[in-house]
Amino acid sequence: MAEVTRAEHTVVAGTRVHAAVLGPEGAPEVVCVPGLGCSHRYFLPLARRLAPAARVAVVDLPGFGRTPGPREALDVRGLSLALAGWLRATNRGGALLIANSAGCQVVVDLAVHSPDLLGPAVLAGPTMDRRARTAWRQVLRLLADAPRERPSLSLVATRDYLGAGPARMAATLRHLLADPVERKLHHVRTPTVVVRGSRDPIVPRSWAREVAALLPNGRFAEVPGAHALNYSAPDELAAVARSLLTREGSG
Repeated sequence: MAEVTRAEHTVVAGTRVHAAVLGPEGAPEVVCVPGLGCSHRYFLPLARRLAPAARVAVVDLPGFGRTPGPREALDVRGLSLALAGWLRATNRGGALLIANSAGCQVVVDLAVHSPDLLGPAVLAGPTMDRRARTAWRQVLRLLADAPRERPSLSLVATRDYLGAGPARMAATLRHLLADPVERKLHHVRTPTVVVRGSRDPIVPRSWAREVAALLPNGRFAEVPGAHALNYSAPDELAAVARSLLTREGSG
C-alpha cells in the first residue's frame, strides 16, 4: 500500500512554507532538503522508502516548489535561515537531515548559525566541487549526468525548473558558486555520511572524500547511482539513512 502524502503549510517569517509529509506520527523525524531548483517531488521515492518507520518531511525552500519566494533569489545564508525558521516553527530541530546536491550547502550553512537545530545528516552528492566552481563547468556536468538518471526524473526536474523560473535559477546558481562550503564543514559536528553515486559526474569521488574528511564526525560512502540518489537510488540511500537512525536510537 502506497504511503499517503500530506501537504503541510507553516508560516515562517511571513512566508507560507510547504512540506510534503509521509509516515506515522511519533516515528523518528527525518527532514529532506532538495537541491537547486528542485521541490519535494524528486525526494518522494526516498521518502516512501523511509516512511514505514519514520516521519519524513520534504521541505520546499522559498522560491521553489510550492513555497513562494521573494522577488530576489535568496543566497545560501538566506535559504539556511529559512530552513532554521521552519525547523523551529515545526519543532523538528535535531531531526535526521538528508540533503541532496545544493541542499547540502544549505544544511552545512545551517550548522554555522544554528548548530542546535542540527541532527545527524546525510549529504548526498554535495556541491560545489571547489575544483570546478564555475557556471559553465557545472552546466556541462549536469548535462553529462542527465542521461545517467532515471528518465522520469527529467519530467520532474523540468516542471520544478520552470516553476522556479530561469532568473531565480541563474541567481541561485551564482550564490551557490560563491559559497566555499569546504570552509564551513568543521561546524557540522553531528554524525554525518557523505554519499556519492558511483556514476555521478557532478561530484567526483575525490571531492566527496574531501568533504567527508573535513567533517569532525564524517564518513564516506559510495552507492550505485548517479547524482540524484534520492530519486535514482532510493533503496541504497534509505539504507544509509536508516544506519544513522539506528545509531541515534541506540545512543
